[in-house]
Amino acid sequence: MSDTAASCAVQFPKESDARGAFVRQQSRFRDWVTADGSSPYPAEPGRYHLYISLACPWASRTLIVRNLKRLQDVIDVTVVDPLRDERGWRFTAEEPDPVNGFEYVAQAYAASDPAFDGRVTVPVLWDKRTGRIVNNESADIIRMLNSAFDEWGDASVDLYPQALRSEIDPLNERIYATVNNGVYRAGFAGSQEAYEEAFDALFETLDVLDERLAGRRYLTGDQITEADWRLFVTLVRFDAVYVGHFKCNLRRIADYPNLSGYVRDLYQQPGIAQTVDFDHIKRHYYMTHPQLNPSRIVPKGPALDFDAPHDRARLAA
Repeated sequence: MSDTAASCAVQFPKESDARGAFVRQQSRFRDWVTADGSSPYPAEPGRYHLYISLACPWASRTLIVRNLKRLQDVIDVTVVDPLRDERGWRFTAEEPDPVNGFEYVAQAYAASDPAFDGRVTVPVLWDKRTGRIVNNESADIIRMLNSAFDEWGDASVDLYPQALRSEIDPLNERIYATVNNGVYRAGFAGSQEAYEEAFDALFETLDVLDERLAGRRYLTGDQITEADWRLFVTLVRFDAVYVGHFKCNLRRIADYPNLSGYVRDLYQQPGIAQTVDFDHIKRHYYMTHPQLNPSRIVPKGPALDFDAPHDRARLAA
């Protein structure tokens, strides 16, 4: 491995390849909560708990779906400290772990798999009944929240409708590879080659998405789907952290005529603004990646107004 590639591996030694490219680890826990009880984890109110970070885009999308499905009284949530130390995500005195009394999310991983030696991530869907992690893959968790708990939530909200799945699935695949994970592949690249590859793919996709949104309000038309929320969590953080901290600086989202209004439209949907905490977001990114920001100084800007008019309703059919 080259010296530049080695520098990337300081924080994530198991997630950098020989070219210095960031290669995200696979989620360890992939069990499923089911509405019909066909899995060992049947849907029940009060049984499951979410451990999340408001800084983390992956965790934030689970909080978004929980709000949209009106599951606040069905699945409770604990928010971790936005700052990670060498032991990973931690709970705070202001918001301790009410389920297990853990000090660190790593303890939930150890309780579920004592042999786990990967990077501890959020979100975590915890089963109080069995005392273990059910799932730590946000893509799975939002699907479960979308349908498994409809007996107690808002069944009228369907973010993965059957008729749109053939559009949603390829959108998700490209957005994950080049945008959601693409900003990390640029930011954590350990070589110029790996960085430029991620950078080019990211902005190629943003250009395509901006053009797509010129004639439709949301990615698949008039209906908001999980594809929109999966994209939103990256877009809303983009100008505040990814442009500078991850060197994704060809264009800001504010510079895109359609993406800029689109992200404001989504932000202004009921229940969404409270899932976005720029204090947590900026402190996490700028203070927990010392190889990218050795001073740990958190920038005061940029000035962002997601409550500004978006004029997207004109695109509704």
